[in-house]
Amino acid sequence: MENKIKHVGVVESVVGECVKVRVVQSSACASCKVAKQCNTSESKEKIIDIYTKDNSYSAGDRVNVMASYNVGFLALSLGMLVPMLLMLVVLFAMLATGYSELISALGALLSLAPYYFLLFMFRGRINRKVTFDIELSK
Repeated sequence: MENKIKHVGVVESVVGECVKVRVVQSSACASCKVAKQCNTSESKEKIIDIYTKDNSYSAGDRVNVMASYNVGFLALSLGMLVPMLLMLVVLFAMLATGYSELISALGALLSLAPYYFLLFMFRGRINRKVTFDIELSK
């Protein structure tokens, strides 16, 4: 079994070493035959910036965008797992020190501001770790 997450996309544009690829991200039921009648299916289009030195791509090319599971786990951790743990730690610490539930909940929410500011400050370093590969689709 291959250790990659793959999505098929279409090249939107190429600017220097940056290839912008439109990928349709769909839920599990979006591919169902009766999804149009069901109204529970959802699909979203995403534009992914992929940096590559290969300049053989042009707008309209059908490509495969790939990332390793480790990259996916890192992105998931930074985007959801760490903020949730941070909020829980702050919430329970404030409750344990005698603050009311309302103040503790607000403190937990406000604790996310410095976290996301740090993510913003280190976005260049994170971009070097969260990388995608690209290849022409067959």
